[in-house]
Amino acid sequence: MATINTNIKPKPMTLYYSTSSWSSQPQPSDKTVEYWKHAAEKKNWRIVQLPNGFYQTECQDPNKETWIDVTRRETIEGAEQAIDASIKHYEKKLGFLHGPQVVKTFE
Repeated sequence: MATINTNIKPKPMTLYYSTSSWSSQPQPSDKTVEYWKHAAEKKNWRIVQLPNGFYQTECQDPNKETWIDVTRRETIEGAEQAIDASIKHYEKKLGFLHGPQVVKTFE
């Protein structure tokens, strides 16, 4: 079998890429911030016992008389710890609305 000799050379491959950046983080809506403030108060939470014996934590909807189920736990103590952790979570989110927070400094 004869080989064919050609002068075709492979062309270099050109890769295209693009980058972008934000000058600031996207800000949450006013409705979202109001929910965070509402969820950061323990008076807006409750614990209910389900028919299967588990405990469900619920946060009241700020605009309605309904409750939003959040977590389920085996014990009432576990449910209350989950509420406390959720409150800390929302407090932290509210704190970051004012920008980055210093967590450590050096001399």
